[in-house]
Amino acid sequence: MASHRRPKQPSRTRVTVLTTAAAAAVALSSQAANAAPAEKLTKDQVKSKVDKLYEEAEQATEALDGAQAKQDKLQKDISALQDKVAREQSDLNDLRDSLGLAAAAQYRTGSIDPSVQLFLSSDPSSYLDKASTLDQLSSQQVEALKKIQDKQRELAQERKEATDKLKDLADTRTALAKNKKAVQAKLAEARTLLNSLTAAEKAALAAKEAAKNAAGASTGTAVSSSASSNFAYNAYLAAMGKRGSAYVYGASGPSTFDCSGLTSWAYAQAGVSIPRTSEAQANAGTRIYSQSQLKVGDLVIFYSDMHHVGIYAGGGMVVHAPYTGAVVRTEAISDMPFQFGVRI
Repeated sequence: MASHRRPKQPSRTRVTVLTTAAAAAVALSSQAANAAPAEKLTKDQVKSKVDKLYEEAEQATEALDGAQAKQDKLQKDISALQDKVAREQSDLNDLRDSLGLAAAAQYRTGSIDPSVQLFLSSDPSSYLDKASTLDQLSSQQVEALKKIQDKQRELAQERKEATDKLKDLADTRTALAKNKKAVQAKLAEARTLLNSLTAAEKAALAAKEAAKNAAGASTGTAVSSSASSNFAYNAYLAAMGKRGSAYVYGASGPSTFDCSGLTSWAYAQAGVSIPRTSEAQANAGTRIYSQSQLKVGDLVIFYSDMHHVGIYAGGGMVVHAPYTGAVVRTEAISDMPFQFGVRI
């Protein structure tokens, strides 16, 4: 027989929820329709934001350079330690073999020393701690065992040092990846801002940058007598010779550079090794706080956190690698927040 039940009606609670949700959707839709479009930034506002992003990217770049330099040093240290451990292990094996040969000779004569037997079947470190057994050994055997014990301790220390450096290397590589992502994120954000400009606005900014590059390439060369030393002057000449080379984060020559990459490369051409990062370079020599006392070839440190560096070019100018999108060029020191000079 057919059922005559009435269809189930939606509950009052369900109707209320649906009605509320519908009302909220209508309200949001209305707000979206009535909301004013996001205000478009002017060319100058975009340029200001991009400059700030480039500065932040350079801060991250210097951290990146520091992590890279630390990684390179750790890798060299670890390689040297591993080589040393291998040599020490070989020396230890030779000492054990020589003592073993002595024991074998005693065995053939039937007079092997019980204490030597004990050594050959146990850890000499713990064995030597038992002073009573030393009386049973010849002076030659005592000396051999002490050498083995010293070599074992040295080997254990070197292995621990290598293990610690390997952990430090892993942490450094993590920091390296993090800093690299930070640089890339800042540069990507800057590109997005620049892409929001019209073709005409982009062309205007490009022309302005080209004018700066051209002006920065036309500065004459200072005389050597204005430098603090011959190597400082040669470093200055090396940097000046790279005007027009592109800024690339993490680069240290010979064709592309970041700020501290240029200065460290230039001094290397003069036969002087200085640290890789601007912060470390800030502590690499005597600080000169007055611009009037700067000499050609001195390092010039900018910004309170010391994340930018150039080489003094005389006449209130600095030769430096400015930022992404620019090239190595000379520029007025007054264009950036001067902190101090450094005389190497």
